[in-house]
Amino acid sequence: MIPERKDLVKSLIFKTSRSGGKGGQNVNKVSSKVELILHIESADFFTAEEKALLAERLANRIDTEGNLHIVSQEDRSQLVNKEQSIVKLIALLKTSLHVAQKRKVTRTPRRVLLKRKSDKQSIAAKKENRKKPGMDAWSHR
Repeated sequence: MIPERKDLVKSLIFKTSRSGGKGGQNVNKVSSKVELILHIESADFFTAEEKALLAERLANRIDTEGNLHIVSQEDRSQLVNKEQSIVKLIALLKTSLHVAQKRKVTRTPRRVLLKRKSDKQSIAAKKENRKKPGMDAWSHR
């Protein structure tokens, strides 16, 4: 279960630095790049199973200390980048914690099987009618 935004933000660490890209002189003066860090093991709003699931599914994004890093530097504003990184984190947590339900195996209904068979017969009859008349007589000579 994903925690509320305010609880999530309390356990996050934000680091800012200068980002590259568009912005001209602004890029050289303002620290607009935001790096969001979440230490999954110390996050008390996740259960043990959820922590294990996150560790397994986000193994390539978690460093050796158990920190999850998300970087945002698309915008010139630090505040907008901070919001974008939080949105990215919430989306990542939603996809990582989602457990798909197992499919119940069911039989194909008899009516569906009969309809498929009748459709197949009608298509075959339609294609048979497309042939030129008398082609069979010429092919046996």
